[in-house]
Amino acid sequence: MTALFVGDTVFDTTIRVGHLPAADEKVVAAELADSIGGVVTNAAVACRRTGQPTRLVTAIGTDTASAECLAQGRELGIEFCPETLTGPANRAIIALAGDGEKQLMLAPGVRMYPSARRCADLSLEDVGWVHTAVYEPEAARVLLARCAESGVPWSIDLEPATFPSGITELAAQLDGAAVVFCNTRAAQAIGPDPLEVLLGMGVRAVVFTDGARGARWCTRTERFSVPAPADAPPIVDTTGAGDCLAGSFIGLYGESGDPKAALDYAVRAASRSCAVFGGHRSYASREELS
Repeated sequence: MTALFVGDTVFDTTIRVGHLPAADEKVVAAELADSIGGVVTNAAVACRRTGQPTRLVTAIGTDTASAECLAQGRELGIEFCPETLTGPANRAIIALAGDGEKQLMLAPGVRMYPSARRCADLSLEDVGWVHTAVYEPEAARVLLARCAESGVPWSIDLEPATFPSGITELAAQLDGAAVVFCNTRAAQAIGPDPLEVLLGMGVRAVVFTDGARGARWCTRTERFSVPAPADAPPIVDTTGAGDCLAGSFIGLYGESGDPKAALDYAVRAASRSCAVFGGHRSYASREELS
């Protein structure tokens, strides 16, 4: 069965410097890279690295950066299915310091998510799992309502930018979600007891990610933690590490149904990704992690 990823594609420009600049300070870059990225796009690449057949449905524009995203998307080893709309690409500028600390600035382009019409027309016939980040609530609601009707499990990557007025904004999308991935910033944005809030909204399981400390699996009846590997290499670039964890987990969980084995693999994959400069280009294959 195919894992379907629906969401954002972003053209990333990553600049590595010795230290992040202070106000009005100029620093000279040691390295610069342009690459296709985005929360859901990165997760799709990570899922494909596990060997899982993977389809990505996203939206791009018609400018030069969009053309580069299209060219790179076709080289990712996934089934890349962008909706093209007139306008600029989504862009991100990432400043990365020598210790792995980063600053990220996002400039939304013509669309951060496929249209509601595109989501309504998607075939789910061969789909065993759907993953998304809810950058456009109405389009995502259409998609996830179809998943519920078809019995296809779905997961959501909770980005704080997708619920600026509170987590209840996403009530329709979260109700019935098989898994929600929640990083430290998202958990803080939800409130003092994010697990109880999410389970109370109908989420079946939550994966809390906490950087170098690893991740936790939480349901009403089962909870466990997976620490980062003790022999993890030094951190070079944390860009896309959470996306790597989500996509890697989906690839293994969809195959085995074992959350412990899937999260163990996903934490190892995410930790390894931090040792290499450049977003999804740092993601290892399943063979490399075995």
